[in-house]
Amino acid sequence: MSRYGRWQRRAEQIEHDGLRRTLRALVPVGATRARWPEGPAGIVYDVFSSNDYLGLAEHPEVKAAMASGGSGAARLISGNRRGHEALEEALSALFGRPATLFGSGYLANLAVYSALFDADDLVASDALNHASIIDGLRLSKARRAILPHGSSEVPSDTTAIAVEGLYSMDGDFPPLPALPNVPLLVVDEAHAVGCIGPQGRGYAATLGITPDIIVGTLGKAFGAAGAFVVGPPAVREILVSASRPFIYTTAMPEGVAAAARVGLELATDARREQLRAATQRLRSGLAQLGIPALGSAHIVPILTGASTMAAAHALLGRGFLVGAVRYPTVARGQERLRITLSAEHDADQVDRLLGALAEVLLPGRNSVPEQRAGRGISG
Repeated sequence: MSRYGRWQRRAEQIEHDGLRRTLRALVPVGATRARWPEGPAGIVYDVFSSNDYLGLAEHPEVKAAMASGGSGAARLISGNRRGHEALEEALSALFGRPATLFGSGYLANLAVYSALFDADDLVASDALNHASIIDGLRLSKARRAILPHGSSEVPSDTTAIAVEGLYSMDGDFPPLPALPNVPLLVVDEAHAVGCIGPQGRGYAATLGITPDIIVGTLGKAFGAAGAFVVGPPAVREILVSASRPFIYTTAMPEGVAAAARVGLELATDARREQLRAATQRLRSGLAQLGIPALGSAHIVPILTGASTMAAAHALLGRGFLVGAVRYPTVARGQERLRITLSAEHDADQVDRLLGALAEVLLPGRNSVPEQRAGRGISG
């Protein structure tokens, strides 16, 4: 038997099951377009698969701030830099409570659940919560009550409720107003911060709700990388002193922190309005075409089942990069196209995408309803 035979067999099984994933090297051409060096020469694709919701990842000020070397060590050793502290100060001012930086949203959720909850706790967790929340809860050894997606019914002895502020695969929001008043509420606002709520503070803020703990990312709306946790002072003390993902991780490069701080400044109400307008245009167009879409936000999932990969490939052939989401990211039979909007998507891009979707998903249809500039599809 080969030394690596069991891994080879597993890789072959993944291929056999049609679940092999591949990496595609893209060269950005502005905020919402990219070239694919391995694709047909000269083609520039419209990108509708990025989480760069405010179009800041390619902003010249964000890119200029990135220039720096690595931090060289964990922050508690010698890797702490003034740039890290300045970003935490800016986030703390925005949210009104201490913020703590992490290298990624995954690490942030691992830290929150593994360091703040234990076997004495019962955490009610939405069934569609991100893998990082699931893994964090497993590390915590807390008891878990898995709630049907969107449910507000939790066990009477629940210690904490864990939800996302905007669900990344369904594009919908949690039932925050209907949730019972349990001791602790933890909201992962990764896909909402910067995009939704007063000053972009997330979905909970739109309802006037202050979660006990907020997890947010810096690599989506803010155009940089990394993540943060906001909570009461005691939470910061525990995360810095007792959470493994903070203690045992090399600090993010100071330039990344500087870029995120620039992204915070550039995440304006004007950009949020541009994102809202692009979202409304696409969703109105889909409704006019009779193509159902999940949710109501800038993440626009379209259930396509077994034809998902073929549909994504057909869209690629028409010049559009649209995410194809399949098992195990979503349940079997729930495969989908996942379209994401950016503040930098203009009306022409959205309208051309609608035309391509009509061709791919509505074969035999002769025309796409006329567009009215800035107003979505006309009646």
